[in-house]
Amino acid sequence: MKTANKHEQNISAEKILAVIGLFIVLGLTGCQQEGAAEKAGKKLDHSIESTGKKIEQMTEQAGKEISDAKKEAGKSISETTEASGQYIDDSVITASVKAAILNDPLLKVSQIKVTTVNGVVQLSGALDSQESIDKAGEVAKDQKNVKSVQNDLILIATSSSEE
Repeated sequence: MKTANKHEQNISAEKILAVIGLFIVLGLTGCQQEGAAEKAGKKLDHSIESTGKKIEQMTEQAGKEISDAKKEAGKSISETTEASGQYIDDSVITASVKAAILNDPLLKVSQIKVTTVNGVVQLSGALDSQESIDKAGEVAKDQKNVKSVQNDLILIATSSSEE
């Protein structure tokens, strides 16, 4: 019986060693595999890295858009300033021409309308002599910053009874 018992003990020992060996193999295999926490950690790290890159891209794009907007605003302000400057210059030219006409004894300012656009003076109205029409054109042309004069003054016909 001792031999049978010893044989059973050997079989039991072998079984125990086999089970222990199996646990060791499974334990080592389990150590090599990633657990749920490791996988979640890696996914989280990847997401953080990806989000960081996207934030950098969006920040860079926003910076470019702000820079472009500043350039456009600067152009708009510059164009508006130039247009305002031209309007002021035209107003100065108009006032200068009106003053010169008023100071000329041959001309009557109330009968001559003066407008200026981009340095071009337009005279309109009706005068009683060709001499006055020509003089108004000369006076306007002689003023500072006048590029040209469009003389649209007309001659009023006088009746023979007035002569």
